[in-house]
Amino acid sequence: MDAAGHTLLRDGGILLGFALAFVLVFRRLGLGATLGYLLAGVVVGPQVLGLVGDAEGKQGIAELGITLLLFIVGLELNPARLWAMRRDIFAIGLIQVAACGLAIAAIVAALTGFGWQAALALGLPLALSSTAQVLPMLQSSGRLRTPFGERAFAILLFQDISIVPLITIIAALSRNPAQSAGPPGWLMAILTLAAVAGLIAAGRFVIRPLFRLIGGLGEREMFVVAALFTVLAAAAVMEALGVSPALGAFVAGVMLADSPYRHELEADIEPFRSILLGLFFLSVGMLLDLGAIAEHPWFVAGMALALIAVKAAVIVLIGRLFGMGWRGALALGLLLSQGGEFGFVLFAQARGALLIEAQTASLFSAVVTLSMATTPFLMMFTRRFREPADAQTETRDGPNADGANAIIVGYGRFGQTVAQILTAAKVPVTLIDTDIEMIDVAGEFGAKVYFGDGTRIDLLRQAGAAEAELILFCLDADQITPPIAAAVHEAFPQASIFVRTYDRRAVIDLAASPISGTVREVFESAIRLAMGALRSIEVSREEITRAVQLYRLNDKERLTLQKESGSIQAARDLILTRID
Repeated sequence: MDAAGHTLLRDGGILLGFALAFVLVFRRLGLGATLGYLLAGVVVGPQVLGLVGDAEGKQGIAELGITLLLFIVGLELNPARLWAMRRDIFAIGLIQVAACGLAIAAIVAALTGFGWQAALALGLPLALSSTAQVLPMLQSSGRLRTPFGERAFAILLFQDISIVPLITIIAALSRNPAQSAGPPGWLMAILTLAAVAGLIAAGRFVIRPLFRLIGGLGEREMFVVAALFTVLAAAAVMEALGVSPALGAFVAGVMLADSPYRHELEADIEPFRSILLGLFFLSVGMLLDLGAIAEHPWFVAGMALALIAVKAAVIVLIGRLFGMGWRGALALGLLLSQGGEFGFVLFAQARGALLIEAQTASLFSAVVTLSMATTPFLMMFTRRFREPADAQTETRDGPNADGANAIIVGYGRFGQTVAQILTAAKVPVTLIDTDIEMIDVAGEFGAKVYFGDGTRIDLLRQAGAAEAELILFCLDADQITPPIAAAVHEAFPQASIFVRTYDRRAVIDLAASPISGTVREVFESAIRLAMGALRSIEVSREEITRAVQLYRLNDKERLTLQKESGSIQAARDLILTRID
């Protein structure tokens, strides 16, 4: 192995080791992983320990994490969800980004004397909040599925979408001759629209059939390869046109958002996104100019304070205008008052467009970092001023006091019956299966079944298992083993787990598992068949009832003894094999 290979391995080991240590500490303190990555990058970077170099080269690779993040954001935009949240996303979200961005840009211009182009290139990115920090806070507090949480998510979703037009705005303001040497703006707009239309057509007529073919083959590794190819190819098309690759990844996500492969794609892409996004934050930390920050500490602190105050005030006002109580509006304003991870991306774009200098990018990156560090403390210190029982008093979207939401894994003849009964009871269900033909047939009858291996913890989490109250495994061939059942229970302890089993051997195997119940797939149907047969030869109702009760009691006692002993041979004498 050459020196470059040794350097890559050494740098990778150092970066991952420091990232692991810092993220664990920051997670433990409730400050979020992003700050851990940033500080780890600062420590290993050239201005502190100097253990790892070439931060700009690593950032170029790590920007793939941003591309994958935009793809996952696109996957969230299925038409049904967009329509249900259209008011919060496109009204509140748009007003928040525009009002906060312009207000902060005015403050930047007033404090720094920058021209309006540079002020916009700094102010608009600061209007965005940290999805990576806010969503885990909402999940851990149990408020993600409440109206408050849905409104915060809608604003974050619009902010994530808005990175594409913000990148376009910065490109339009560019002072870089290299960026200005391309085709005229009207031609670029036409080419971009044509590329978007081409990507949508490719998604419908090429990508979806490709995923269907791979899903039918059952090759998960090829599914991962196809998912990464889709993202990178879409990004490469846009980059070839001189447009941000993030736009291509975003369009690729949107065109697959309503496909049966959405949850499988999210689960397969997520590890790559997490690692590369973490590397991106590490590289941002390495590139921070600590000397410039040390020269202007009061500017960084004052700008961070102004950012928090302006965003909180604007969001509180918007919340009140849209009917929120003042306590809820205050909580929303404080929760979204920080700068976000996309600010680092847009500052880099602005620097490449010669709108700001590298020193300015470092100063405002520090402002974002400091504002992110304050959010957990702001939420902690203002708890008494905010509504104390939001999570308990708000009406939740989806499951309510009359029911529970459920994930059904396996939509064959057994799962279909279970799903229809739960639907009749007004329990919302999410359906998962790996049978492509069955998924297509179910779609013809109006059932939305997602493709994926529902025994995987990551895919269950993408499907919403963290909020589900029921997880029902309706699979054949006894695919749910005790280790799988234990892992699902550990990952989602709030959910009741039920398992369809093939026979009593599987019931015995699962006896010690933390599940709520098992059902042998032919047990009740065999009893009903026997009852019908007895009625046909005119056996009395009383005799049929007695016979069925005797069988049930013997079977229950035998199964109890078999569970206790762990042996199928236990209580053989209870099997009814002859007439007494």
